[in-house]
Amino acid sequence: MPDHRRCATISIYLLPILLLVASLFVGRYQMPASLVVADIVNTVISFISGTASPMSTQHTVLFSVRLPRILAALLVGSSLSLAGVSFQGVFRNPLVSPYILGVGAGAGFGACVGILLWNSQLAIQLLSFTCGLIAMFGAISMGKVSKGTGTLVFVLSGIIVGSIFTALISLAKYVADPYDDLPEIVFWLMGSLSSIRYNDLLWIIVPMLSGTLVLFLLRWRINILSLGDEEARSLGVNVDQIRLIIIVCATLVTSAAVSISGVIGWVGLVVPHIARMIVGPNYNRLLPMSMVIGASFMLLVDDLARTVTATEIPLGIITSLLGAPLFAYLLKRGRMGWN
Repeated sequence: MPDHRRCATISIYLLPILLLVASLFVGRYQMPASLVVADIVNTVISFISGTASPMSTQHTVLFSVRLPRILAALLVGSSLSLAGVSFQGVFRNPLVSPYILGVGAGAGFGACVGILLWNSQLAIQLLSFTCGLIAMFGAISMGKVSKGTGTLVFVLSGIIVGSIFTALISLAKYVADPYDDLPEIVFWLMGSLSSIRYNDLLWIIVPMLSGTLVLFLLRWRINILSLGDEEARSLGVNVDQIRLIIIVCATLVTSAAVSISGVIGWVGLVVPHIARMIVGPNYNRLLPMSMVIGASFMLLVDDLARTVTATEIPLGIITSLLGAPLFAYLLKRGRMGWN
């Protein structure tokens, strides 16, 4: 790899860290940069020395409001991008997104039920995560009992399951209290990280890390699956088993991400194409690059959402406004191939 490309790649890998630090300075609560730097330094010193950090309004805003939200944006962006690029390799289709098996609609319905029945953050997240997994298993089960073969059956099954859960979401909106529950349902479905706290991040770390670890261990097999089923079988790969494992792990990280952020589109669809343009189709490099770019993109979107206007803009709106034109540009350039 030429030196300039190596330097550019290293810079991209460092981008999430730089954006994390820069995002601490961004927000509607105005704080002088000197106070932000001083608070960060004092907190680091207190952590190293084992003493309690001095509590202040600035400290609370930085480390109890902004930091968990920043970490959530990084996790959600990297997870959706990882799932998207994995699905695109398994299904050998550049138009596949993490929601191809109806996970987004399933998770959305779970959140609607949580809002209608309990309206607690934990119930919403758990039901969203669970229903996302149910949607995936429903699509897989439907694909296995059908007479078709190949990945197309799973795609069609995902469309069917997604349509069913979308109808159930509409039903939930119809019966929701128009002055209380309905606005919360609509805002959740458009995506937001405004209410994220550290406790919300603790329980999603396990499914995210578990799914990510397995996908990284299988990334060379995704390379083989992207060649086609016959070629993969000729190389001794159990195609059906490996495909199922990858689908389950990608859905696991997707459901965990959606459960805390809502349904955010375009990230898992567009980011893999950008990463593919930078490092090529080899999944050994493509998976980590997709995660890094996805995390950076999601953090930038969240910074825009909480600073552009006086009231926060839902993340799904911004990702659609940015992702659709970018996808059209990639389509025009003819850079939509998956290999």
